[in-house]
Amino acid sequence: MQLANSQGIRVGDKVIILRPSHIAGKVGFIYAKEILSDEEVSKRWIVRIDSENIMVSLTPKEFELLSKS
Repeated sequence: MQLANSQGIRVGDKVIILRPSHIAGKVGFIYAKEILSDEEVSKRWIVRIDSENIMVSLTPKEFELLSKS
């Protein structure tokens, strides 16, 4: 469905992780847009992976949207 590169990414969207390899194939949910220490909005997204009980910072090229929230 390769919508990950569109501007349509929103908090709550379900995604599958493509990379990095140690978490590739895991399903997660968009948790938030990453904010840098100087309050600047990053191009990365925070993704919550429930099965691993972790959150990761990913670029849109590192995940693919499965469903919209």
